[in-house]
Amino acid sequence: MKVTASEWYILECLWEKEPQTLMNIFTRLNETQGWAKSTCATMLKRMEEKKLIHHEEEGRTKYFYADAKRDEVAQKETKSFLNRIYNGSVSMMMSALVDKNELSSEDISELEQILGKLKKGI
Repeated sequence: MKVTASEWYILECLWEKEPQTLMNIFTRLNETQGWAKSTCATMLKRMEEKKLIHHEEEGRTKYFYADAKRDEVAQKETKSFLNRIYNGSVSMMMSALVDKNELSSEDISELEQILGKLKKGI
């Protein structure tokens, strides 16, 4: 399942709070992305076809829900990014971040904790 940047915006809305109506999604994405209502409606329809989301109807109102799980989508997108940009190499990516001084001391501490857990087999 490939998620585009535009689909990610909608999923973010749904992951934050479900369910959401077209108007809720439109209001948020109009403010942040400048999207028109028709753009939101088109994206929602496409995302339903891809089985990323679904809706339930109450009267004339459609309530949208995410079927894609955030952690699963993030993991697939991370692997895709690593493969495209760094030939799947985490060390190449980390080296690029270190070389450009992109890691804060907080980032480094978090990475040390993650690696420490990995070494312990947790």
